[in-house]
Amino acid sequence: MPIAPANGIEIWYETFGEPDDAPLLLVMGFTCQAIQWDVDFCNALVDRGYFVIRYDNRDVGLSTKIDSPKFNFIESFMRALAGEDIEAPYLLTDMAADAVGLLDHLGIESAHVVGVSMGGMIGQTMAIEHPQRVRTLTSIMSTTGELDVGQANAEAAATLLHPPAPDRDAYLESYVDRWRVLCGPVYFDEDYLRKRGSAVYDRSYFPVGYGRQLLGIYASGSRSDQLRDVTTPTLVIHGTLDPLIDISGGRRTAELIPGAELIEVDDMGHDLPQQLWPQIVDAIVRHTSNVERLAS
Repeated sequence: MPIAPANGIEIWYETFGEPDDAPLLLVMGFTCQAIQWDVDFCNALVDRGYFVIRYDNRDVGLSTKIDSPKFNFIESFMRALAGEDIEAPYLLTDMAADAVGLLDHLGIESAHVVGVSMGGMIGQTMAIEHPQRVRTLTSIMSTTGELDVGQANAEAAATLLHPPAPDRDAYLESYVDRWRVLCGPVYFDEDYLRKRGSAVYDRSYFPVGYGRQLLGIYASGSRSDQLRDVTTPTLVIHGTLDPLIDISGGRRTAELIPGAELIEVDDMGHDLPQQLWPQIVDAIVRHTSNVERLAS
């Protein structure tokens, strides 16, 4: 089992392709494990000439579970939504440092970074705090930390507040119901999502980590001022039907980062459906290959 010592913790990771190819780091979102970067999606990038790395963020999957005092998640979450400052066991800056530590372990000086949702926030933080480690940034279905953009609609927000499932069957029903909302009306695939949920639960079910990750997002605050100074070539991809992070979050990200390109996907919600993989892979490859050509 590949484990990297990184930033004082241990990070589970997996690689695809040849180490001599251009490195591409995939950063997953809130509550999601590395395996939610589908193997076929990873291999599609390998086929285009990339050395692909996927990993578990802290507090999910097989990476370190953080030891922290108990906290009132609901109270803290509601305070954060009201714009109040809150404390969290860790911040996005810590999670960005985890990713940099993984690159250190792999001997990679810099990588193309592709992040979805919270992973996009981590990628943005890497570009802000560790710009020399990020060749390009692709921020997918993400936002800037400002409370007036990228907010969830009521139905999607409610999916964040479900109590932990008491057993596997209850978890699978909750998982499918959650992604029924998040995927939007076009690409929901119950059979695929039930299989994915089964794999996630059987690998590691750790709901305490979910709350800590969410509080870490809100406690990190806005990145708007720092994003104005980002020089990393950036691509922003966002679905117009995203119910969890409204497309205003993606538009604002592209507005703030100088020279960023924005691609709006008309029928995409808050997921990467298989039907859209060719379009998304093509966009990532076009964006990253521009930098590779300039460097060669």
